[in-house]
Amino acid sequence: MSINVPAPTPEDKFSFGLWTVGWQGRDPFGEATRPEMDTVYALEKLAALGAYGVNFHDDDVIPFGSDDATRDAIIQRFRKGLEDTGLAVTTATTNLFTHPVFKSGAFTNNDRDIRRFALRKVMRNIDLAAELGAKVYVAWGGREGAEYGASQDTRVALDRMKEAFDLLGDYVTEQGYDLRFAIEPKPNEPRGDILLPTVGHALAFIERLERPELVGVNPEVGHEEMAGMNAAAGFAQALWQGKLFHIDLNGQNGPKFDQDLRFGAGNVRGAFWVVDALLAGGYDGPVHFDYKPARTEDDDGVWVSAEANMRNYLILREKVKAFRADPEVQAALDAAKVPELSTPTLADGEGWQQLLEADLPDPDALAVRGGGFELVDQLALEHLYGVR
Repeated sequence: MSINVPAPTPEDKFSFGLWTVGWQGRDPFGEATRPEMDTVYALEKLAALGAYGVNFHDDDVIPFGSDDATRDAIIQRFRKGLEDTGLAVTTATTNLFTHPVFKSGAFTNNDRDIRRFALRKVMRNIDLAAELGAKVYVAWGGREGAEYGASQDTRVALDRMKEAFDLLGDYVTEQGYDLRFAIEPKPNEPRGDILLPTVGHALAFIERLERPELVGVNPEVGHEEMAGMNAAAGFAQALWQGKLFHIDLNGQNGPKFDQDLRFGAGNVRGAFWVVDALLAGGYDGPVHFDYKPARTEDDDGVWVSAEANMRNYLILREKVKAFRADPEVQAALDAAKVPELSTPTLADGEGWQQLLEADLPDPDALAVRGGGFELVDQLALEHLYGVR
């Protein structure tokens, strides 16, 4: 059964990090397999494929340590590239993990001088992000963590993390920037254990901040699956709490190293439910792909993979819509009492006293009722397999 898959358009709000298509294929076991990519070339190619926007680390655009004159010239050229292609800067972030100065962390480094340097680096790029129109600033603390229990006091490290986000919240507020922060959780890699490893950890941390309204989460499919979590459930909880400020879509095959496959590769079933969760929750922000083209590919292969991310999302979007519109599915959902979960457990005006006095069915009679979940799941698989 074929479906009509629309071509990507800017209305789909697809975005890519410059570090994704620009990844040179270098890994811990091998040198780069592709040359460095010009940022304006990346903008032109993404726009031609129907993308809406881009995301960047400061060092993606401006080499670390550039003087002011070089920096200004690079920014001017990058801005012109954005204007010529019509791409939006949806989000920005700071590279606090590549340079050796950050080998033991940035916001939570034991060395106070390094923490201060990291905050200055972030504030400078926030200025650029706001200038270019970004609305979300992603914060991935890839080096914030430890390998050894005695090397860092986790409670104190969280104090320093809070201090950093409180200071940055003050900064964007007092500068008048229309910018919010999105914490990107990850359980490990490059550190043995990273602080705020899952969506749940990040959401709990945010509640302790001085300006919690400015901070949400940026869940990544691969990162959640690395932690053995259900990515769709994490996205749904963030939506429920009003904290899904941004998303990173890619592919992953379970709890192993961070594969960064194109979205729709790896755990296809999980990708289906992620799209379902986004549609059901009314997410309307950028649909961002944080993946890496395989190091086996040349430049042509990079753009095949970039387009595939968007196409796979659109394919899954159509399949999710067809699944939800299928009368057999709707009947199966009714039989499984899925809609009944929306009915409050307590009736209007009912409290614990009335519940204690209410006549309830015999538990043995309730226990023989079937769930009906196998049929629901099988129908979902048949839609995913393309036979319905």
